[in-house]
Amino acid sequence: MRIEKHLLGRITIRPILRSGLLSKKLIYGIGLMVLILAGTAGYLLRKDDSAKHPASIYPSMETYPEVHDLAPDAELDMKFASLSYGVHTFLWWNGTYRTWDLDNVRQMNFAYVKQSFSWANIEPVKGYYDWSLADEVVAEVLYRGRRLVARIDSVPEWAISAPENWEEAPFDVDSFGEFCGTLAARYQGQIEAYQIWNEPNLEREWGGYVPSPPGYVKLLAACSTAIREADPDAIVISAGLSPTGTRDEGAMPDEEYLWRMYEAGAAPYFDVLGLHAPGYKLPPEASEEETREAGLERWARFRHVEDMRAIMVANGDAEKQIAITEMGWTTDTRSDSIYAWFGVSQETQADYLARAYAYAAEYWRPWVGLVTVIYLSNDIWTPEDEQWWWAIDEPAAPGVWKQMRPAYYALSNMEKLSTNPDFSEPARDPNAGYYLEPLTDRD
Repeated sequence: MRIEKHLLGRITIRPILRSGLLSKKLIYGIGLMVLILAGTAGYLLRKDDSAKHPASIYPSMETYPEVHDLAPDAELDMKFASLSYGVHTFLWWNGTYRTWDLDNVRQMNFAYVKQSFSWANIEPVKGYYDWSLADEVVAEVLYRGRRLVARIDSVPEWAISAPENWEEAPFDVDSFGEFCGTLAARYQGQIEAYQIWNEPNLEREWGGYVPSPPGYVKLLAACSTAIREADPDAIVISAGLSPTGTRDEGAMPDEEYLWRMYEAGAAPYFDVLGLHAPGYKLPPEASEEETREAGLERWARFRHVEDMRAIMVANGDAEKQIAITEMGWTTDTRSDSIYAWFGVSQETQADYLARAYAYAAEYWRPWVGLVTVIYLSNDIWTPEDEQWWWAIDEPAAPGVWKQMRPAYYALSNMEKLSTNPDFSEPARDPNAGYYLEPLTDRD
């Protein structure tokens, strides 16, 4: 989750470290010279061509269509049961925590695990693939009867390239497509869905360049085409877009970005639209009017998802579902934090998360399928990391048992809808291996 604009409009840019993008060493010595030359070209492009305010590229637009019918009765292509329950995990490096976290997901009665599959980690050198950790993650998720959503992200250094113009991606698109196809072929029938990139409407997630909807659509097209050829049954989810009110070289509002994606021809290349739905300071049921009364813009609420659904309907895409790939409330209320203005207590976080699922179940079925909460934590996080405060558990040192925050128990115990394969109700028999007894404390 990346927040771009404060309550008073002040913008804060924080560096983001990604394995592959900012690795401390190159694999080959000659790569250093290549990177220097490419970086120089990229700097010049950012300075002289790419680092423009979107107004110099696109005129401003009215991004909220007059669509009040969100098409609940459309002939939907039901890729996911509505609702489907997911949690964002960090299973890659620590085998002990991988086991614990997957057990925790199962005890939450959540069906889906969303995990990053880093291109940089798997293909650190062109044509050389290290599948060791990926194989372990896939095997252990399936062993516990969970379903896997793979988020494909993080560019290896050898694939970074300065775009020739603003409408290109700052990565080697052809090589990215090859990687997507290779990944899908290896795990055919094992990875249920692929999320193609993360928050491309933010500069920091777009290689340091001005967000480019046409560039992202080219990336999406290359990857989705390769995945569909390798595994026709896999679900392709577009990148989760970050809600923001910032419109400059650092970010583009998610609703405008979605419009521009459709203009660039994105529709054929995804099965399900990916969105992020942070709740900010307000409860999940907050209306547009209540949001404005609180001094916030309409994008700063959980129900901004409805605005994005209206854009889908206006673009003739009502038959597709939405997957909320990140949903949460931060508990960072420290006075010196840039996130303090929308931080809530851990108890409020727990309450809002359970209510968010209940709201989606009542009002957003069947056009919202998967709803993914953030996070079961990464064990390397500290309070200096933004994500530490969004998590539903306490990050712990290696070998130390994680403590669960109130949100974990609230999500474990809340009522859940059926996730039977045919979407039927009532919910599956608890003895069938999916639903477990309510959890109030760790054994």
